[in-house]
Amino acid sequence: MKKSIFHVAFILLSTLGFSQAYEFHTLKDIETNPVISQDKTGTCWSFSTTSFLEAEIIRISGKKIDLSEMYNVRNTYLDKAENYVMRQGKAQFGEGGLSHDVINSAKKYGVVPQSIYIGKNNIEEQYNHDKMEAELERVVKKAVELTPKKYPNWKSDYISILDNYMGKISTDGNILIPQQSFDDKNITLEKPLTPIQFLSTTKLNLDDYVTLTSFTNQPYYSKFILNIPDNFANGIYYNLSLDEFIQNIDNAIDKGYTLALDTDVSEPTFSKDNGIAVIPENENDSKAILTEIKPEKIITPEYRQQEFENYDTQDDHLMHIVGKVADQKGNLYYKVKNSWGTKSGRDGYIYMSVPYIRLKAISVMVNKDGLVKKTKSALKI
Repeated sequence: MKKSIFHVAFILLSTLGFSQAYEFHTLKDIETNPVISQDKTGTCWSFSTTSFLEAEIIRISGKKIDLSEMYNVRNTYLDKAENYVMRQGKAQFGEGGLSHDVINSAKKYGVVPQSIYIGKNNIEEQYNHDKMEAELERVVKKAVELTPKKYPNWKSDYISILDNYMGKISTDGNILIPQQSFDDKNITLEKPLTPIQFLSTTKLNLDDYVTLTSFTNQPYYSKFILNIPDNFANGIYYNLSLDEFIQNIDNAIDKGYTLALDTDVSEPTFSKDNGIAVIPENENDSKAILTEIKPEKIITPEYRQQEFENYDTQDDHLMHIVGKVADQKGNLYYKVKNSWGTKSGRDGYIYMSVPYIRLKAISVMVNKDGLVKKTKSALKI
């Protein structure tokens, strides 16, 4: 009898020990600007990568500058329209984009503070690009159908729509920025800066940023154009083995560098309510694992490739990796800043497990100085 009671008690204790509610503690937390919301827009790519650049400015200079996400969006919409029309409609057009689109925009058009360009005409309203995107699409499709020769004013019509929804920019494309708005040490009235000039004051070197990925259908250490719908700009990706991909993410965080993340968030075990993203070993644990620690699947390069090629992994959201946490069993998670506001997840953050990143992370953008020395040397960057 005593032996039976002990046996039952042991089983109960083992079960309870196996299914513990999550308790997280911080391992690394890199300073960033506060969480904000992209509202009803498909502009996560700009919100995440702009947050990434803001964190880089903090790391480099210690300054906290709130950059305008919508300035990048507006300028990328211009380039996307040109690309769509000149490719005669054989290209992606829509709200989606990738981290390199923000870098390309900044190189071409500069950056501006949020206070200078908010990207909407009514500051009290949420961002909502549904109607704007539909109107823009009608213009570019009409330009393709008629040809630019028969629709010579398509660009001015297109810009008028952007002006109507996002606010006007001067005819030369330059927003003038008062110098004292960003440099408290210099409050004298000086000649205003253009967005390109303002970019130079941030000390960002936009050539320092590289995008890493991991796929088995390309040689490791090669660079290639990843075939995903939003890569309208034909951005270059550097290919690593899956283990080295994760090693570089960890190395960057440990050295104080954040990373812009392109990932799939359509999994049932990506929970914006619980603020966690995991890959259960047993599919029957898909619900329980959102609140309790459960074993996770071992992710191989072959399985990752398979899930990408069968469309189970897609680039449907971009976020910002800003640190690492661990649960009470020592399992590691990446602290990922989202752009769905502070009421989503854990005050706006998602804790993403290592298996989830191994399987669902399409790519990361990082400062090349955050790379492992071996990787940097092999990639010759």
